[in-house]
Amino acid sequence: MSVSIKDKVALVTGANRGIGKAIVEAFIEQGAKKVYLAVRDPESTTELEFKFGDKVKTLQVDMADAKAIAALTDQVSDLEIIVNNAGVLALTDLLNDNTEAALDKQLTINLYGLLRISNALVPVVEKNGGGALVQLNSVASIKNFSGVDFYSASKAAAYSITQGLKDKLIDKNIHVLSVHPGPIDTDMAAQVGFADGATPASVAQAIIHSLNQGDFHLFPDPVAKDFESAYQSYSDTLITAGSA
Repeated sequence: MSVSIKDKVALVTGANRGIGKAIVEAFIEQGAKKVYLAVRDPESTTELEFKFGDKVKTLQVDMADAKAIAALTDQVSDLEIIVNNAGVLALTDLLNDNTEAALDKQLTINLYGLLRISNALVPVVEKNGGGALVQLNSVASIKNFSGVDFYSASKAAAYSITQGLKDKLIDKNIHVLSVHPGPIDTDMAAQVGFADGATPASVAQAIIHSLNQGDFHLFPDPVAKDFESAYQSYSDTLITAGSA
């Protein structure tokens, strides 16, 4: 299913920086009618509001707050494209007294955030005739990385749910895109010591292209494409086989 950004209304979680901000900019530049900026700190989107005026609207939402996410429903009645970009990462030793708290925090945002956003907003998109749900997963959803084990676990769970959403939403005319970046030049990547990553803008442009192509998987950068090459046969046989 091909989805064009032009003249669409989108919502981006974590829209104030990094990949989220780049997605907002790319969507507007590609002709989106409006983009809702779902962020915890409404003052963090001042630059985007100044740049794009009434083409963007900031919505305050804490992705750890289920009630705040549910309340989005009444604020985005014209929504057609959901981009769930918000995520957290914490460096953690697997064998540590603080492991459960670290895992819980990352599951709350990276997994339950996806579930709650989907439950709140999919009915709105369906009512508006369909559209797309874009989930920012990671190459870490396919392979565990030492030191970010719980991020890997939370993204693996989110990827599994994304697959389920793909099958669930096809009859609602909602296309699902699972995005699996490698190291990207963001604050999160810097936190774990990755340097010289691909640009957030390149990820945003790749998302637009993949939506137009009707892809389910997107591996947008050079490191991610290495994963794609190794994963392709498995994916074609077991993940996307028979997809429309």
